[in-house]
Amino acid sequence: MGEVTPQTYIKHNPGRPGDWEVAGLTWLAAADGGVPVVGVLDRHDGDTVLERVTPTAPDAAHAEEFGRRLAATHRAGAPAFGAGPADWSGSGYQGPNDSLLELPLAPATDWGTFFASSVIGPLAQVAADRGRAVAGTPQLCARLTAGDFDDDLPPARLHGDLWSGNVLWSADGVVLIDPAAHGGHPLTDLAGLTLFGAPFLDHILGAYAEVAELPTRWRELLPLHRLHMLYLHAAVFGGGYVAETGRAVAEVLAL
Repeated sequence: MGEVTPQTYIKHNPGRPGDWEVAGLTWLAAADGGVPVVGVLDRHDGDTVLERVTPTAPDAAHAEEFGRRLAATHRAGAPAFGAGPADWSGSGYQGPNDSLLELPLAPATDWGTFFASSVIGPLAQVAADRGRAVAGTPQLCARLTAGDFDDDLPPARLHGDLWSGNVLWSADGVVLIDPAAHGGHPLTDLAGLTLFGAPFLDHILGAYAEVAELPTRWRELLPLHRLHMLYLHAAVFGGGYVAETGRAVAEVLAL
């Protein structure tokens, strides 16, 4: 293993989950002009050596740069909705390391089918198996597979777990960590940023929208795309997330 210095740190993440993280970081890093991701320096015996990011206070200029660069990451694309990172085969992973769930990846020609069959359906089943059934799930999946929310946007190269805790602010700008990278709809990453809030969120979204193609009513569709993280939280944590997810489903079904 490479030398560990004050500029690096070791993350113990053995087996396929660790390989999945490295594959996602590598795939995102290959996006021309995209958001920088934490550098992978070495992987050995279940440990990953990563570059250390020195945090600093967020600011508006870096937020706008983040928005523009995120659009470039998404434009780098994916072979299909539901495709994993380059050279990855089989399911990926999602959720906290101590409660990981599979992300069943299967290429789909349309986003709604992928979102219903690989995201919402499996997470809803885990939640139901744990006594946390989310109201409205069958109706939601029916509308997704019917194509009610599809558009003409091609598969985007997603970070896949883009909440504020995976966005590090440094003196050189934003650096991303801990992806669940896959091919999906760009609004899913944007929606993740809105779920728990992010510094200078309006600057991020505004800069993104200036340089990216988005559906006309994209802000109205953010609740739909927040459902990935909401169902994940309902499945993993339960509690108030179950009712919150049910309310979000009802809101989406009214669209």
